[in-house]
Amino acid sequence: MTRLTMRGWRATLAGACVIALGAGLAAQKQQINGAGATFPNPIYQKWFSEYNKLHPNIEINYQSIGSGGGIRQITNQTVFFGASDGPMTNDQLIAAPGKLLHFPTVLGAVVPTYNLPGVTAQLKFTGPLLADIFLGKITKWNDPAIAKVNPGVTLPSTNIAIAHRSDGSGTTYIWVDYLSKVSPEWKQKVGVATSVNWPVGLGGAGNEGVAGLVKNTPGALGYVELIYALQNSISYGVVQNQAGEFVKATLQSVTAAAAAASGSKMPADFRVSITNAEGKDAYPISSFTWMLFYENPKDKAQAKTMVDFMKWALTDGQKYCADLGYAPLPSEVVQLEMQALAKIKVQ
Repeated sequence: MTRLTMRGWRATLAGACVIALGAGLAAQKQQINGAGATFPNPIYQKWFSEYNKLHPNIEINYQSIGSGGGIRQITNQTVFFGASDGPMTNDQLIAAPGKLLHFPTVLGAVVPTYNLPGVTAQLKFTGPLLADIFLGKITKWNDPAIAKVNPGVTLPSTNIAIAHRSDGSGTTYIWVDYLSKVSPEWKQKVGVATSVNWPVGLGGAGNEGVAGLVKNTPGALGYVELIYALQNSISYGVVQNQAGEFVKATLQSVTAAAAAASGSKMPADFRVSITNAEGKDAYPISSFTWMLFYENPKDKAQAKTMVDFMKWALTDGQKYCADLGYAPLPSEVVQLEMQALAKIKVQ
């Protein structure tokens, strides 16, 4: 073999090795898609970023489209996992082409947020009061019912401009689930769902949309997940709980609400409501939020990766909760979930 031919042979071999190596790396790259709730989007984006740093070949993409959209997409199998702040109903579970499992990821709070120029005091609300406002029965900020629970606060005669979600929303589910527990009239006329027929108000898409409406509308009152009120520097109220205490949404008060559903009180499928929970320290509009997975998914490689991700999120990932306004899961719930992850078939 001549020297020139030898060089060509070596170059060809080297090129083939590079191509093979590149193909191998490409084969190892994994992209997993999910969609759903806006409520946990900040913590999910943080988790997926941190997990990618640990596993650079794995990219988890999440579309924050609302719980209703997440349930639709996981049912239609257009994403590998869904996410919702309201547990799926029995009818929704039956409509899915396979058995879907719920896994709580973090805890959060939904807060009544308002834009009331000139009012610096943090306003107080009772559950029945919020229900009557969202029913359209109370229309002015200086209504005697609002003034009664806010003594000493000078309230303007401004009209109350209600802001609510326009999309199917787990945040809405949490909000109306609470209102239905404290107002028989709300339960009868409006009820509980991720999407309801609102008696009054303007709709915004996502927590981001409602936060924007409230921030840009003097006299507005809406509801958002706590982190969106904090990020947008919008005022939010304290809410009277079942024990009669006016409680601010904090990590501690959300954790106190979760205590009512921890351990033996947690159902095996993790579909539980903790709104209007017992306990004098419990914030009454608190909730778990869930990721949704098929028990027997088609793509076993993605299933194996997401089970590993969930184990990380339920343990190491919980340390990122506090900075983003979420409460970490109770240890008893984490232990139950770690066992339940074994139900997902990865081979």
